[in-house]
Amino acid sequence: MPLRAALHTPVLVLNASYEPINICAARRALVLILKGVATPQEFSYILVHSVRSAMKLPSVIRLLEYRRIPRQNRPLSRKNILMRDRYTCQYCQRTLPSAELTLDHVVPRSRSGETAWENLVACCHPCNNRKGGRTPEEAGMKLARLPRPFTLHTSRHLMRLLGKGEDQWRKYLFY
Repeated sequence: MPLRAALHTPVLVLNASYEPINICAARRALVLILKGVATPQEFSYILVHSVRSAMKLPSVIRLLEYRRIPRQNRPLSRKNILMRDRYTCQYCQRTLPSAELTLDHVVPRSRSGETAWENLVACCHPCNNRKGGRTPEEAGMKLARLPRPFTLHTSRHLMRLLGKGEDQWRKYLFY
């Protein structure tokens, strides 16, 4: 794996209490370790080299001091809506790459529908075209899940989903 790609590998971040609090890129994890803010708990198989040494990239890091995590309000963004909806069209339930998904206003903007967590869903192009400027009921379409704001529960659930392929993360994600 090229170094550039390796530095974007996801790393699970634990609080000092071993509570999972975030996922960051391996590059950020290395910076936190080198600054003495975090310590590696698990390592990946990927080696990074400097002039004088080589080290394995961390897979899980733990902060050395406990950080109180304030109530997390995620900004409303395309990326966050797609993550909340797990990159799945909320009408036909196909999982697609982000480039093949759009955002759909459940209540169309032409009918005073707001641009808010509760009114936006991930949608594939064909479903978005089929729905057009109508409500799902008028278009004869059904939502897989009602849209909700991004919560701490949603964030933890996403960490579990991302960690399914990472054996080293499982013991920290409380399956």
